[in-house]
Amino acid sequence: MKVIGAGLPRTGTTSMKAALERLGFAPCYHMVEVMTHPDHVDHWLEAAAGKVRTREDWDRVFADGYEAEVDWPASFYWRELAETYPEAKVILTVRDPHKWYPSIRMLLSGENRPAPSDEMPEEIRRLFGTMQRMRPALDQMGGALFGPGWTFGTDLADEELVVAAFNRHVETVKQSIPAERLLVFDVREGWEPLCAFLGVDVPAGEPFPHLNDAESMRQAFERMKAGDMSGFPLDRPGS
Repeated sequence: MKVIGAGLPRTGTTSMKAALERLGFAPCYHMVEVMTHPDHVDHWLEAAAGKVRTREDWDRVFADGYEAEVDWPASFYWRELAETYPEAKVILTVRDPHKWYPSIRMLLSGENRPAPSDEMPEEIRRLFGTMQRMRPALDQMGGALFGPGWTFGTDLADEELVVAAFNRHVETVKQSIPAERLLVFDVREGWEPLCAFLGVDVPAGEPFPHLNDAESMRQAFERMKAGDMSGFPLDRPGS
């Protein structure tokens, strides 16, 4: 593990996955890995139960050669990973928290997600089954961020509470990781600060990837309601 993502979901993590892999830190772990490898759920249920503690345990979680991670579930364990892999650099992805709020609300509250049904294609039903198995881990992550008692699918109606949780997370990471080891990064900044931090060359003539914006996610949910799996895992270009 060479790069540890400490940013919350919906802070450009899909773009970061693409960027890091383009820079050679591949593969990069992201929630899409859970969606496409349902057996990975077992790792995160064990982590949620406190059974993933040692370097050997974490090496087993990332046994397929992952050199970086961003997004939940892995980024939830940024502190443990930073301690386990002391040579790895840490990237905290950020954005305007008031713009982050509607995006994370759409993702976690469930209002726009279709309900599973027997009419859906088998592939989509399997995806729902995988995420349902992840519920104990996701509930733990959300409860730690938004407060005890929050469960996946509960509406995040209080914007100020959610924004405060975002700001609290950012400050905790900044206070916990030495400045020379940490990059606080907004994906709108592009290649230059990221490449300088990682000590790699800027890809010549290539735009920084901007993927999976909120509108793309909304459209993907609409397609799922119609039984169309395109766009999942969410990876469509966005602004």
